[in-house]
Amino acid sequence: MISEELLEILACPKCHTKIEYREPDKLRCPNCKVVYPIVDGIPVMLIEEAKPDEE
Repeated sequence: MISEELLEILACPKCHTKIEYREPDKLRCPNCKVVYPIVDGIPVMLIEEAKPDEE
Protein backbone atom coordinates (compact mmCIF):
# COMPACT_ATOMS: atom_id res chain seq x y z
CA MET A 1 0.00 0.00 0.00
CA ILE A 2 1.21 3.49 -0.86
CA SER A 3 0.69 6.30 1.63
CA GLU A 4 -1.81 9.01 0.72
CA GLU A 5 0.90 11.67 1.10
CA LEU A 6 3.12 9.95 -1.46
CA LEU A 7 0.20 9.35 -3.83
CA GLU A 8 -0.62 13.07 -3.75
CA ILE A 9 2.81 14.08 -5.07
CA LEU A 10 3.38 11.29 -7.62
CA ALA A 11 2.89 12.13 -11.30
CA CYS A 12 3.44 10.28 -14.54
CA PRO A 13 7.04 10.87 -15.69
CA LYS A 14 5.90 11.01 -19.31
CA CYS A 15 2.90 13.40 -19.25
CA HIS A 16 2.97 14.71 -15.63
CA THR A 17 -0.64 13.68 -14.95
CA LYS A 18 -1.64 12.68 -11.42
CA ILE A 19 -1.24 8.92 -10.85
CA GLU A 20 -4.05 6.64 -9.60
CA TYR A 21 -3.48 3.71 -7.23
CA ARG A 22 -4.67 0.29 -8.42
CA GLU A 23 -4.79 -2.74 -6.15
CA PRO A 24 -2.66 -4.54 -5.28
CA ASP A 25 0.64 -3.25 -6.68
CA LYS A 26 0.18 -0.82 -9.56
CA LEU A 27 0.00 2.88 -10.25
CA ARG A 28 -2.02 3.94 -13.31
CA CYS A 29 -1.73 7.02 -15.51
CA PRO A 30 -5.23 7.80 -16.83
CA ASN A 31 -3.83 9.99 -19.60
CA CYS A 32 -1.18 7.64 -21.04
CA LYS A 33 -3.18 4.48 -20.22
CA VAL A 34 -0.15 2.74 -18.69
CA VAL A 35 0.57 1.17 -15.31
CA TYR A 36 3.76 1.46 -13.29
CA PRO A 37 4.73 -1.37 -10.91
CA ILE A 38 5.18 -1.12 -7.16
CA VAL A 39 8.09 -3.36 -6.09
CA ASP A 40 8.59 -4.05 -2.38
CA GLY A 41 6.46 -1.00 -1.55
CA ILE A 42 8.47 1.32 -3.81
CA PRO A 43 6.88 2.81 -6.96
CA VAL A 44 9.02 2.23 -10.06
CA MET A 45 8.26 5.42 -11.98
CA LEU A 46 10.43 4.80 -15.04
CA ILE A 47 8.92 5.28 -18.49
CA GLU A 48 10.60 2.09 -19.74
CA GLU A 49 9.00 0.08 -16.89
CA ALA A 50 5.45 1.16 -17.79
CA LYS A 51 3.11 -1.48 -19.22
CA PRO A 52 -0.07 -0.87 -21.24
CA ASP A 53 -3.18 -0.71 -19.08
CA GLU A 54 -5.44 -3.73 -19.56
CA GLU A 55 -8.62 -1.96 -18.37
